[in-house]
Amino acid sequence: MTTGNPQAKDHDSKPDTNPEKTNEIKSRINHLKQEKNAVILVHNYQPLPIQRIGDIIGDSLQLAQEAAETKAEIIVMCGVRFMAETAKLLSPQAKVLVSHKEAGCPMADMITGQDLRNYKKQYPDTVIVCYVNSSVEVKAESDLCCTSSNAEKVIKSIPRDKDILFVPDQNLGSYVAKKLKRKLNVWKGYCNVHHQFMTMEDVKRVRKDYPGYQLLVHPECPSEIVDEADFVGSTKALADYTANNDFLIIGTECGMWEQLQDRYPNKHLVPLSKDAICKNMKKGSLQDVLHVLQYENNEIVVDQDIAVRAVRSLDNMLAVI
Repeated sequence: MTTGNPQAKDHDSKPDTNPEKTNEIKSRINHLKQEKNAVILVHNYQPLPIQRIGDIIGDSLQLAQEAAETKAEIIVMCGVRFMAETAKLLSPQAKVLVSHKEAGCPMADMITGQDLRNYKKQYPDTVIVCYVNSSVEVKAESDLCCTSSNAEKVIKSIPRDKDILFVPDQNLGSYVAKKLKRKLNVWKGYCNVHHQFMTMEDVKRVRKDYPGYQLLVHPECPSEIVDEADFVGSTKALADYTANNDFLIIGTECGMWEQLQDRYPNKHLVPLSKDAICKNMKKGSLQDVLHVLQYENNEIVVDQDIAVRAVRSLDNMLAVI
């Protein structure tokens, strides 16, 4: 759950387009970071102005690892709610704030803790592996957590004679199962951005329009798109691959393509689909970041009993990677 400062007024998030105002906001953010011993963690799908003021910009694994190691008193998570919850689990001594209180994740909402409790009653010997894109309640009912960066290592750590349920992303689960030649039962959840806003028609179009370009995709994409890709990986893996290659089609949420184009302005990079935009990731603005730092609102609070069980699944993940 999130709690806010009752004295802090709600405001509308608007794009940061005025350079003078943007510089002023950045200056105030930097001042508050120093004053309050705060760190700003930013996911790769966030708008570019927010990425540019982040202390750490990365995928879910990078942000989780940073949260586990930080000495900051305040963590501002510029991402969606489950990322802020994960940061709170791994850095319980810090005050964790999410940059926009309504930034959720539709895929995370496709499964509940009660769903897993019901499943475990029916299949008590199953090992539950949850993708980090899940609520704290789901993590509390799982045996191990994973990210798109380390899902293969996590599954490999489980004895082959064990039944495994992978939740909630059917596409990542199916990709790992196929790659490891291992049976996984997968929950029928998905990321709507990857599952619905990138299609085989998009693949055919970019292959025709950009001959010779390599197709890079995130494993949250449907299997038919993954099968057509030249490279599959997490957002960090896509960034690392782009650092050493050119003429690329970026098959993930458009924030990643924008980041890479900004980082490598002379490279030839195109998005697989310009419709691949996560509205939740785009809800925040620089003004939001300043707002939460100033008022310390949108704080993430996790029930202690749930936190103890949820952090175990994260610790089990970190122990095997």
